[in-house]
This record gives sequence, structure tokens and C-alpha cells, in this order.
Amino acid sequence: MTALTQTFTEQRVAVMGGSSGIGEATAARFAADGAEVVVTGRDQGRLDAAIERIGGKTTAYRMDATDPDAIAAFFAQSGPIDHLVIAVSGAAGSGAFAELDLDRLAAGFEGKFWPQIRILQAALPRLNTNGSATLITAASARAAFPGTAGLAAINGAVQAMVPPLAVELAPLRINAVAPGVIDTPWWDALPAEERRTLFDGLAATTPAGRVGRPEEVAGAVHMLAANGFITGVVIDCTGGANLPTGR
Repeated sequence: MTALTQTFTEQRVAVMGGSSGIGEATAARFAADGAEVVVTGRDQGRLDAAIERIGGKTTAYRMDATDPDAIAAFFAQSGPIDHLVIAVSGAAGSGAFAELDLDRLAAGFEGKFWPQIRILQAALPRLNTNGSATLITAASARAAFPGTAGLAAINGAVQAMVPPLAVELAPLRINAVAPGVIDTPWWDALPAEERRTLFDGLAATTPAGRVGRPEEVAGAVHMLAANGFITGVVIDCTGGANLPTGR
């Protein structure tokens, strides 16, 4: 069976930040393909609800991804892992640059950049060297939208590490997926009507004509894990929003 047609039966997948949104959709995709999946998150109630929705051979482990000791404790007991997905995301760092709260920007790095790096580093002794690690960044890393310089810095820092890590850690494959605007609970801080107006406006300028779904990002992650000949790349999953011409 080739890497392109493999299922994930008898393989173990860890999805860090898998209790909702892109992480949950990714865990569900691997579980449906026969993998033994463990999802992590900081809220036990949300984790329990997520694994009930996901089904299959899925278990939950409560872990605060901003706590280095908690990360170390998880991998101390995790056993071997074939594929790692780091879907941890932070919400801080956006805003007009002239008024950007640098403490909030630092919190953005603490919420996303450092957890992703700490998790990957801690996972190395447990990862199958013929397996993969996929990071979830964001299209803001390579966009030029006003108010996203802080987000670009956070996600760009993660993405910049992908090519050198793919070479340094080979044969372990290191990749990333950079989603555009995806309809997930990440946006729940906005009132429903404001969120819908934003989504409609973005859809009108995006070639795909809509915002994305978590399952579509999960499909990109699944492809990267399944294809043994792809490493060191960042896959855009944006509906074409990152294209220079737009619609």
C-alpha cells in the first residue's frame, strides 16, 4: 500500500487543540480513517463533548498548551505517535499597528507561537521518524490586510521554521497548513450579526465565494500526513483569498 492510498488504521495521531473547530474536524477525519486519535484541550467538558461527536478510537487528555510542564507530562505518558497535528491557536495580536498593545501582541505569541514550538520539541522523542508533524498557522502570515501585522508576525514566525525543520528533523516530515477565514468558534467573540456581515464581505472578494469550513482544512492536514513525499511546505487553504488578483 502506498503512502498516497494508505489509511491510518493501527496508527496513532495526536491532535493538540482538538476540542473544537479545525482541531476537532481534523481529529474526526483521522478517526474516520481508522486512526487511534488523542485530542487535547484545556476544558474537560468541551473535550468530552468533542470525543463523543468524533467517535471511533478517540480519547481526550486535558492539557493547557501554554503550560510547559503540562506539555511535558502529556508526552511522558503518551506512548509512540505516528502523526502530530498542532492546532493550538491564540486570539491576541490583532489591531491597528499605531495603537497595537504590545503586551497583547506578546500574549499572542504566548498563546500560539510558543505552544506550537514547545509541543513539537517535546514530541520529538515520541514521534515515529517516518511520520509527520503538521502545524496550523494562518494566511495572515503572508497577507497584507490592515490590522493584521501582529497576527502576521505570530503566524509568520511559525511558518518560517517549517523548511529548516523539515531538513533538520528528516526523515520526520514537517509541514503546515495556513487557513484563511474559517467559520469556527475562533470568531465567537464577535456578535452574530457582525460576524455574518464580516463573512459576507470577505466572501464577496474571495474566488471561492464564501469563507471556509473546518472540514476543508482537516482535508489538507490529512493529505499532508498521508503523502510521504511532501515535507517542508506551507499549504494555503484560503479559497483563493491570498491570490493577488482576487475575484
